[in-house]
Formats: sequence, structure tokens, C-alpha cells
Amino acid sequence: MINVAQAKAAVLKHAKLLQSVKLPLMDALGYVLANDVFASIDIPAFKQSSMDGYAIRFDDCDRPLELAGEMAAGSTARFLLNSGQAARIFTGAPLPEGADTVVMQEKVLVQCGKIVIDDPALKLSLNTREKGAEVKTGALAIAKGTYLTPAALGFLAGIGETDVEVYRMPDLSIILTGTELQTPGKPLGPGQVYESNSFSLSGVLTQAGVKQVSVFKAEDDLLKLKSELSDALAISDIVLLTGGVSVGDYDFVVEAANLCGVEQIFHKVKQKPGKPLYFGILGNKLIFGLPGNPSSVLSCFYQYVLPAIEAVSGRTSPERLLTAVLKQSYEKNAGLTHFVKGYFEHGEVNILGAQESFRMSSFASANCMICLEEERTSYSEGETVKVYMLPD
Repeated sequence: MINVAQAKAAVLKHAKLLQSVKLPLMDALGYVLANDVFASIDIPAFKQSSMDGYAIRFDDCDRPLELAGEMAAGSTARFLLNSGQAARIFTGAPLPEGADTVVMQEKVLVQCGKIVIDDPALKLSLNTREKGAEVKTGALAIAKGTYLTPAALGFLAGIGETDVEVYRMPDLSIILTGTELQTPGKPLGPGQVYESNSFSLSGVLTQAGVKQVSVFKAEDDLLKLKSELSDALAISDIVLLTGGVSVGDYDFVVEAANLCGVEQIFHKVKQKPGKPLYFGILGNKLIFGLPGNPSSVLSCFYQYVLPAIEAVSGRTSPERLLTAVLKQSYEKNAGLTHFVKGYFEHGEVNILGAQESFRMSSFASANCMICLEEERTSYSEGETVKVYMLPD
């Protein structure tokens, strides 16, 4: 049995970056850029006005100026602005030749076809955008490894890009094991429980940006589980199995993985919940055997599966580990790292009730997990502890 740090390191060691794919900009939100993007043109492509007003020669600002024309955004007309002249201009429009400054319209008095400027703060080139002010031809526009936010997509579109090379998100399968599982909405038979892990896992996978998720169900039968695992491995980069990873007579995950050629990296971690956690690989495919209890499933997902998803898709994990002041004392046995559901607010963290691994009520209201060290046996109120913030 290995400790938490060793298990996390082992997962990340085997989480290989997936190959890149080309996607239209509209489909690239949440992906990570797989190569540098260089600007093919200057943006803006011409000197332009940054507001509605009047284009002038700065040297003329102290005298009345004759209105000589108008420039609207998108205008293709070109004319020379001579000394003593001004042109009405609108945001985004190109400056007339000879103009070098824009006076905002609120600072101008128009009388008999001429304008008088009243702007003591006016400076040369004020309210204009230089050609290439955003980015110049050949310059690096967006770097490889950038997480594509809505703003990043807008910037790429603004420099004329229509598609991008991104790291692929993993295809993922969930295999629910357990003959006792019943679909919510159907009546429970003797010994049955409602299956909930597919709902929580599908939710956190959606949060993580995973687009393709397949769900399989397997009874507590070795050959049936092997068949489902084989099918999942054929279509997935990551496979999550829930339940069947302990040492009971009907726990077949490890044996089924062996039959499918999966190489076991570790089985059992010094932690609570989630001690029976299994991790294996098949080529670059990652296989996680998660305990069946719902709280254990989510705890293991956040600590091991989510970092793996981020690693294979090129994402940089946001800093989720904080410190907080514990609002009450807590006792635990030595030998296991405890992940305790909590609520973090204003630098303090409260330990929630219902911490048993089969109970989800505390997880439903938690916004963090409190990480309590393996060899510690007690924590006092007011002590500083490590807190793992859950994704929003």
C-alpha cells in the first residue's frame, strides 16, 4: 500500500498528453492551444479612431476648422485632410490622410460648418489607435498552452483565425459495477440501492470539460465485467470503474483488468475515504478502479482523476490547495490521510457532518475537502490545515 503523495505522482507520471486536433473556433472553448499562433496581418490594419468625434491635425487645435468630410467605420473612401480642416469621424473608422488626432465630440462646438475645440487636455494622437497597436504582422498573438477562454476565442477571431490546433480532450468511459444497483425512478427490489455514481461523475466530468462520456453497467460477474471493460478500453482514453475494487468474493475489477492486459500501477492507498483505489495503464490509456461508495468515488475523482484529465488535455491545474483555520477539533487514527468534507469561508473551514463514505449529504453542501495528514491523530480548534477547494 502506498501513500497519497506516491499515488498522485504515479498517476501524473503515466498521464501522457493527448495528440492535437484542429477545431473551428466556435468549438474550441475550454481546450488548450497546441501551437503558437502568429498574426498574419496588423491589427488594427490602419490607423483608426477610438471614439466618435472629429479628426484633425494637432497643430490646428487652437483655431476654428472647416468641416471637410465624414469617415464612418467601414468606409473605403480616402481623402487628404488639409491644414485648417476637420472631418467628422466615428469609432473604428480610418483616419483621413493628414489627420493625427481625434477630438471627442463632447469637446467640440459646431458653428456654421466649422468647429471650435475646447479641450485643454488634448494631446497629439489622442483617441487614435495606431496600425498594429493590438498585434503586428508576424508577432506572437497567442502562445501554445493557452487555455481558450471566450476572450481568447474573440481575440483569435479578431486577427482573422477561423480554426485552431488544440490538445484533444480525453474520451472517457464509466463502468458501474454491482448487481444491487437500480436506476433511479424504478421501484427498489430486495437488497437494491439506487445508482448515483453515474450522475455525480457525469457532472464533474462536464465541469472538467470532457465532451465524450460513455456509461456501461456490469453485474458482479468476472466474465461480464471483462467484456464491458474490453469494450470501454476500445473507445476510451480513460476508464473509471466504480465498486468491485476491494477484496470481497464479488470484487472482480482487479482480476478483470488483468484479463484485459492492464498493467497495475498501484492498488490501495493510505487514505480515507478511498483506501481500495486501483490504478492501471494499457498503453497510454488510464484505468481507475474507484470504490463504490458515492463519497469515496468523488473524493478519489478530485484527488486523482481530475489532475489526470488536466494533464492529458494540456491544462495547467488551478491552485486549489489553500490553508484555513479549523473551526473545531478533530480526532483520527494514524496511518491514513483523511479527506474530510468541509465548508470554507473567510479564511476559516468548518468540518461538516455525515462524513461516512456512503453518505453524500455533506458532499452536497461542501465546497472543499480538508486534507488531514497521515500520521497526525488530532487537530485542535484554531489550527491551520490544508484545504482542497472543489471546482465550481
